[in-house]
This record gives sequence, structure tokens and C-alpha cells, in this order.
Amino acid sequence: MSDVPYSILIVDDDVQMTVMLKKVLEKEGYDVETALNGQDALAKSAVGDLDLIISDIRMPGMDGLEFLERIKGNHQDVPVVLMTAFGSIEAAVESMKKGAYHYIAKPFKTEQLLSVVEAALRERKLQLEVAGLRQEITKEFSFSNIIGKSPVMQELFSLIRRVARTKSTVIIYGKSGTGKELVAKALHYNSPRADKTFVAFNCAAIPETLLETELFGHAKGAFTDARYAKRGLFVEADGGTLFLDEIGDMPVSIQGKLLRAIQEREIRPVGATQDIKIDVRLVAATHHDLQQLLKEGKIREDLYFRLNVVPINLPELKDRKEDIPPLVRHFIKKICRREQSEAA
Repeated sequence: MSDVPYSILIVDDDVQMTVMLKKVLEKEGYDVETALNGQDALAKSAVGDLDLIISDIRMPGMDGLEFLERIKGNHQDVPVVLMTAFGSIEAAVESMKKGAYHYIAKPFKTEQLLSVVEAALRERKLQLEVAGLRQEITKEFSFSNIIGKSPVMQELFSLIRRVARTKSTVIIYGKSGTGKELVAKALHYNSPRADKTFVAFNCAAIPETLLETELFGHAKGAFTDARYAKRGLFVEADGGTLFLDEIGDMPVSIQGKLLRAIQEREIRPVGATQDIKIDVRLVAATHHDLQQLLKEGKIREDLYFRLNVVPINLPELKDRKEDIPPLVRHFIKKICRREQSEAA
């Protein structure tokens, strides 16, 4: 049992059933509210935080499926368990389609209900922990945590804020140590995709022979050792952001497939026969001069123009010397926090 009791709302027009369930759940340490119809339940859900809803399907007026749709509009993340004396496969399928966590048919054993409740609350707890972690990550990669008070950095922050809200492909130019990945994360965590996945990959860190399957995945049996299908990084980042560092080191042989992914928003894993639709915001970075690589034939011209939609140039520290004192203070504080943590 949690130190802070989980809050459960029971919705059923059968008074005896609500009284029985309330006693059973309160005995387990839960904070339980009851409602005899959907309208009453909606009103009670609007004035407090809920961790779980248990609702009958067959009720006069607003039935359980309509109530499920209404409650999911206001409390999308709260799990809902539906119960009914008229159990059927069709009702179960319909309730799951509408977002129910689980379906249980009356009559049921107390142990059966408690098992479903415990599983639903474990998932709820995990959802809350993930949401908390996402908030911490968003805060960590907010602009206030990128050190720089100089005019050139303020201009950079202004550009990132504008670009973060768009879907445009971005390429970040900068020497090693200028913070390219930090800027990529700031773009992601200040964008509408902030609650989705951020995937970072260094194109220079893996052999050419493995690069294609790493990015695009492969089908089972695509080659000798492909005993299982592999999800590529584009699929892992679907809905979110894929950061390709050192894009200038990507072999020309892979660039055509990357270009297609950007243009068509679909990929084909190695050895597969069908394409996969993707929704990925691409952010690339390099320490190279891509125009020079273009002249040398090391990067395709069509890919260059697809990548260079929004260029962001990161200044070296020598070009923003006024930022050295705050950077020094930042790292001193960071080291002190780490040393105190390790000492504890």
C-alpha cells in the first residue's frame, strides 16, 4: 500500500454493488468515492485527482461506454475498468477500442477484481513517474540551463525558440565541444514533440556495413545473422526527434536512403518488401563545412539542400569570452553537487 492512498471512483447504479466494492477496496487501503450514474461520476471526477475508475457498462441514461468516452476526454491517462453482468466478446472489444484498461464480467471473485485493480494502479504509478521524468528532462534542457549571456548566445536562443515550434529539418554547425547535442535536445524539449522520444546517433561511430540497418532496421532473414527483425532508429524516434550527429561522415552509399526518408517520410528496412510510414523531425549536426564536402563529392547535392533548411551556427568559446565566468561558476557548482552526492 502506498503512503498516500490511491484514489478510486466506483460508478454503478446498483447501490449494493457500490457499497460492497467500496468496503472491499477501503479494506485494502484505497481512498474510494462512489457515484450512481455517469453524470454524477463526471461531476466528482472534475473536483479531485483520480488514479482509477471502475464503472458498470449497463446503467440508465449515460451507459458505461459513453461515460468512458466522456471521462477519457478530461482524464486521458486515468485507467478505467469496465464491469457488466452482460459480458460478451463484442462489448469487451468495444470497450478496449474506446480506451478501457480492462474488462471484467459479473459475477467476479474479489481476488479477481483486486488483481486487476493492482495491475491498473501499477501502470498508473508508472505513467506518473514517466511524466515526472519528462518534466525534469524538459527543465534540464530548457534555455536557462544553456550557459550564455553574450549577445551571440542570446541571438542563438532566439533562433532556437522560433525553430523549435516548427517541423523544419535543422542542421547544427559547430566545432567539437560547442554543444551541438545540447542544442538538439533544446530544440526537441521545447517543441510540440517534447513528450515523444529523442534519439541521438553518431554517424561516425559505427562501420558503414552496419549503418544502414542501425538507421532503417532489417527484416528477419535479411542476411545470415538476421535471426530476428530489428527496429531502426527512425522507427524508434517515430513521433519524436532523430538527432544525427556528424552527418558529414555518412557514406554516400547511405545518403540516398536518408534523402528518401526525409522526402517521402517513409523507410524500408533492409530485406523488407514493404515501406514503413514515419513521422520524425530530423536534426543533424556536423563539424565539417558541408559546402566543401559538396565540392568534393562527399555529400549529395539534393541531400545537402534537404538538410540545410534551417542552419544553426554555434560560436566557439573564443568568440564569446564574456561567457567564460558564468561557465566556470556553472561547472564548479556541478562538481560540488556531484562530490556531495558521492560523499553522501
